[in-house]
Amino acid sequence: SYLGAMVDIIAKHNGTIDEFIGDAILVLFGAPVPHDDDARRAVACGLEMQLAMAAVNERFRREWLPEVEMGIAINTGPVVVGNIGSAKRTKYGVVGSHVNLTGRIESFTVGGQILISEHTLQAAGADVQVGREMNIQAKGFKEPIKVYELTGVGGEYGLFLAERRYSIVPLPTALSVRYTIAEDKAVGGPAHVGALLGVGEGIAEIRPERPLRLFTNLQMRLHAASGEEVPGDVYGKVADIPASGDSVLVRFTSLPRGVRRFLRDLAAAAQG
Repeated sequence: SYLGAMVDIIAKHNGTIDEFIGDAILVLFGAPVPHDDDARRAVACGLEMQLAMAAVNERFRREWLPEVEMGIAINTGPVVVGNIGSAKRTKYGVVGSHVNLTGRIESFTVGGQILISEHTLQAAGADVQVGREMNIQAKGFKEPIKVYELTGVGGEYGLFLAERRYSIVPLPTALSVRYTIAEDKAVGGPAHVGALLGVGEGIAEIRPERPLRLFTNLQMRLHAASGEEVPGDVYGKVADIPASGDSVLVRFTSLPRGVRRFLRDLAAAAQG
């Protein structure tokens, strides 16, 4: 259902699907035939894909299936594209540092978010709207990469994402959370103990044992007020660091149903 909806939108904007990688899609604009509006169509395509997720999840809810979220990265730059492989087996594909950079940027996204590079912003037109500007340190790239959170595009498309507002309910008593830091999508490092200070829909405020960097990926186990561990691994990403600096806002990237119910019950109880 998800891939079908996304493929239809990609075809509508004349994107070329290079690969399905598990639940990910690698899409090219400008190959095999380049056009002047490749970056602009990519931006419009990404926005329409994100907007379509509401209908995808509505269908999932009707069918009692888990809801899903998607992060998108868009980057513009020179690549090698064509039939790549050997004399015995070839595949139409794309290689180059800008392909790697696009993947690196995507790794910093959270569900519902589109991050675009500075090259894409410059190439996509003056009426592209962006929110927060960030510098990321991408693996394999010496210098920080400037990226922007895409929020909309005007003109012939008129596609805009709703502003994301995080409402966090403070907990009357902080709860224990054990977490490990995931590096390069690998987990299993030393465990740390933090405090769960507040919860919201898809987000939590946590006071870590020691300061965490923006975009740090975490694997967590939550504990109830009784001290009993809530079953299920929770994954999240540090999405913001409040000015106080002693806590972080963590966007959940994978949340088991049981933990989701626990957090909703927690928020309801805190609100009275």
